[in-house]
Amino acid sequence: MVNKNEILLFLTDRWCDWEASYAVAVANSFSEYNVKTIGIDTADKVSMGGIKSKIDFGINDYRNFDNLAMLIIPGGLSWEENDYDEIAQFVTTVRKLEIPVAAICGATYFLCKHGFLNNIKHTGDSLELFQSVEGYEGEKFYTQAQVVYDKGFITANETAAVEFAYEIFKILKVDSDEEINQWFDNFKNGAVC
Repeated sequence: MVNKNEILLFLTDRWCDWEASYAVAVANSFSEYNVKTIGIDTADKVSMGGIKSKIDFGINDYRNFDNLAMLIIPGGLSWEENDYDEIAQFVTTVRKLEIPVAAICGATYFLCKHGFLNNIKHTGDSLELFQSVEGYEGEKFYTQAQVVYDKGFITANETAAVEFAYEIFKILKVDSDEEINQWFDNFKNGAVC
């Protein structure tokens, strides 16, 4: 039985539809987790693919931290255009409570801008992109990999939706290790015999 069973998917304008879709679909449909959406406010957010998503919680209204298992932050086109200081404060609160944070693509850039990656192993779309950010001091921790998990943060590059989901599944224990590994093999290598 899952003690903490809520997963938050943080959506911004022009979020990348595909980057967290494997993770949230499996967790929400085939485990005891419930995925809810969160945003800066409760206005609908439209993805890069034009999918309009209802937002369950604005960050100022969310209080269910005792039940929160993970915060997932997909990339999108707005991360480089905005500072999102209020989202950084929310991430800080989540991490102080030792709740894992999973970020992919542009969301890793956001974490970089706010200093979250300065002292942990991490990855993202490129080291050069991170080095262009004022205050970035995490070069020695940057790893050229599809996905990296360290000190409560999952980071992934823009091509790693399957690896990102796999790491999330392992941390949340959405199924047995054998089933999770079989899922990864099928989605990474194909299920055609």
